[in-house]
Amino acid sequence: MRYAILSDIHSNLEAFDAAEKDLQKEGVDKVFFLGDIVGYGPNPNECIERLRGLTDIVVAGNHDYAVIGYTDITYFNKYAMAVIEWTEKRLKEEYIEYLKKMPLIIPEIENMTLVHSTPYKPQEWNYITTLFDALENFNFFKQQLCFIGHSHQPVVIVLDADSRCYVERGETFKIRKDARYIINVGSVGQPRDGNADLSYAIYDSDESSARIKRLSYDIKKVQAKMRDERLPAYLIHRLEEGL
Repeated sequence: MRYAILSDIHSNLEAFDAAEKDLQKEGVDKVFFLGDIVGYGPNPNECIERLRGLTDIVVAGNHDYAVIGYTDITYFNKYAMAVIEWTEKRLKEEYIEYLKKMPLIIPEIENMTLVHSTPYKPQEWNYITTLFDALENFNFFKQQLCFIGHSHQPVVIVLDADSRCYVERGETFKIRKDARYIINVGSVGQPRDGNADLSYAIYDSDESSARIKRLSYDIKKVQAKMRDERLPAYLIHRLEEGL
């Protein structure tokens, strides 16, 4: 079985288009989404509609919960807060109801756990940014693989049979039977690792392998839409910098 795992689309329809076209080329069997379909970008309704038709499983992100009132928007910086308020005014009622049905975590789907932020207290929207953070969170899921998003930075963290915790380097890697993994798939709509190309993961359970894919998309087009909607200039500029 080949799974595509996407996260943090953030109302960026151009990036979503590029990712979906690549999924078709890859011939994946199922598509999972790890949260934050809205926020930052100019096409929330269109992205939700696309998501509904594409995905097999979704979980909620902090921006998704913020626009429906499930997360306090004072948690966010002023730029994110401004777009959350902008999005609230534009979301169709049916899409609001769709976001309300998103769970925080899927603890068990085959050998995977799916969550936006962390398996430990996912409702607090904490980040896994260090090996210490990862070690703590390995204690709070039972499956071999935990796929996350939230930080917008793709990374693969391994806990091996000798209890060593480290970052796996490279685009493609084997899933070893004697190890467990926390895999951040990065962001489709707003990468923040210094690379402006969108990011998502493909996991092949038959081959016991996974891959982080990077793809370019039409950044100029989404930036033009954001300017037309008078969204914060900082958010527009950061797309081309991957920051």
